Amino acid sequence: MIVELAPAKLNLALHVRARRADGYHELETLFAFVADGDQVTLAPAERESFVVTGPFASSLAQSDDNLVTRAARLFAETVAPVGPLAITLDKRLPVASGIGGGSADAAATLRALARMSGVAHDDPRLVAAAERLGSDVPACLLGLTARGGGRGERLDPVAGLAGTPVLLVNPLVAVSTAAVFARWDGIDRGPLPAGNAAQVAAAGRNDLTVPAKLVAPVIGEVIDVLDGLGGARLVRMSGSGATCFALFDTTADRAAGRARLSAAYPGWWCLETALT
Repeated sequence: MIVELAPAKLNLALHVRARRADGYHELETLFAFVADGDQVTLAPAERESFVVTGPFASSLAQSDDNLVTRAARLFAETVAPVGPLAITLDKRLPVASGIGGGSADAAATLRALARMSGVAHDDPRLVAAAERLGSDVPACLLGLTARGGGRGERLDPVAGLAGTPVLLVNPLVAVSTAAVFARWDGIDRGPLPAGNAAQVAAAGRNDLTVPAKLVAPVIGEVIDVLDGLGGARLVRMSGSGATCFALFDTTADRAAGRARLSAAYPGWWCLETALT
């Protein structure tokens, strides 16, 4: 049995530069990952099976057409053959929430299959499979703080912010990435700044915040609430939303912020975690 964590992905900054001829958008982003996420378990079996468990299992269709099973099929077709597998996805992160849940799950599946098959984590075939599965999957496969370019697949690791306390908050509103990009105004507001991760995050922005608020106005409320928490030194939306995050200097400030927010908004999803 192989158990692989699928850590949540954060965009500490996300600059949208242009719409490309292929329909995608040219991005510059700072990827980071936290210590918590979904979990993928693989085990040899007599016949294939796929089960979704966890607090957000009901948000996913119980079918074999999922990024996890697509990743398993693609690995078998392009990297190394594998026998029948029993796959369990423990879905702990909200769906369609801007923190790479599906992409992280696919990347975790690829890593688990690579471990099972004795394939190196940086094998070009594995990386190529990740690129075919989605724009964020290569970054989730790498799992390191990194600048991302192109659709997000061109990666350059940078010195990170490991250990920084983080509070993730989602108002439990699913947001369509396509709907958010459709409302982007098309204005290039400039490149990602230079520097280490802390400098880039502080000087960067998320160009999808305004269009995401048009799709889900509650995102603005989440950001305002996080901005009002004591000790929050960076507040931003991740990806295309609706998850927002606050970085703190201390775990005490993070815990106090979580307690205050949960008391005022008991229906919102909150996760106390840390950057890795």
